[in-house]
Amino acid sequence: MCRSLFYTFLLALLFLGCSSEEQPAPGSYIKLAGETMGTTYHITYSDSRQRNFQQAVDSLLRVINLEVSTYIEQSTISRFNQPDSLFNLAYNPLTQQAGGYGNHHFLANYFKAREVYDASKGYFDPTIMPLVNYWGFGYTPKKVVEAIDSTAIDSLMHFVGFDKITLTANRQDSLLVKAAPGIQLDFSALAKGYGVDEVARLLAAQGIRHYMVEIGGEVTARGDSPRGGDWKIGINVPREDASMQDIQTAVPLHDQALATSGNYRNFYEVNGAKYSHTISPFTGFPERSTLLSASVFASDCMTADAYATAFMAMGLEKAFALASKLPGIEGYFLYNQEDGTLGVRYTEGLRPLFEKEGEKQ
Repeated sequence: MCRSLFYTFLLALLFLGCSSEEQPAPGSYIKLAGETMGTTYHITYSDSRQRNFQQAVDSLLRVINLEVSTYIEQSTISRFNQPDSLFNLAYNPLTQQAGGYGNHHFLANYFKAREVYDASKGYFDPTIMPLVNYWGFGYTPKKVVEAIDSTAIDSLMHFVGFDKITLTANRQDSLLVKAAPGIQLDFSALAKGYGVDEVARLLAAQGIRHYMVEIGGEVTARGDSPRGGDWKIGINVPREDASMQDIQTAVPLHDQALATSGNYRNFYEVNGAKYSHTISPFTGFPERSTLLSASVFASDCMTADAYATAFMAMGLEKAFALASKLPGIEGYFLYNQEDGTLGVRYTEGLRPLFEKEGEKQ
């Protein structure tokens, strides 16, 4: 998401009147909360045995971070981002010390990023890390670009392009090879969604059937909420002055994931010009368009997270066209209209949901 740290969802557990075959007891729900990936997480689940999975969740998220966090110096992705042109994925001492195995979390993010990169024709590109750092939104010390250096941006563009990284594997090693030493990866646009999916898998493996997992606004829900029926998730009003309690619409979520990306919170302004964290992999500059936020419904949260970011980079028309043809993907878009009012557009698969809720395009 795209980074989704600063926006997207107010989580509300409201009754919709739809119930599953086996309704859990109202007092069986447990709530967990913590910090991870530079943000917070919230988990609610039903367990008749009242087991507390806080330690297991924290351990899992710690291992994931040791593979995909650019803020951890010795993480897998940080080691790849060093100047070496050849990187062996077969061994990661940090994750193995923490109880992990190899680099499968890194590889899961890598392969999903490759899939969305291809489907979006390059609009989703995790190699924009050098540009993200240049504009002050990355792991390097935060800074405001007071004077744009077009020459520097042109130079950094030589390191952008996912096709400049190749993965080769044999019986002993998995090697990532980059075409130039300056090429770097950034999985922040899908890692939170991946973390949500992994926590959900942990719960499901313990026999948990009714749960909601949220990390930094990316969410997946299964079964029934504590008040019965579907979980209901709020999508924020995409305004700079809006609070997390300002909701544009609330939608029921049942056995599905939802992720939102937007430019209305993570930005800065210099001399009247706004620079957002969504960087175009084709120009090297922050993307400017009428699209304010993109919310994506999918079966898994990593896919929803990645496409929400891709759609923000694409702009409304291209994003809507792609969302309309991708199997298993639905998109909900908020944008600025010519008269300054907020426009709403969503894919055909969401029409029954939003027309039932009273929201017309």
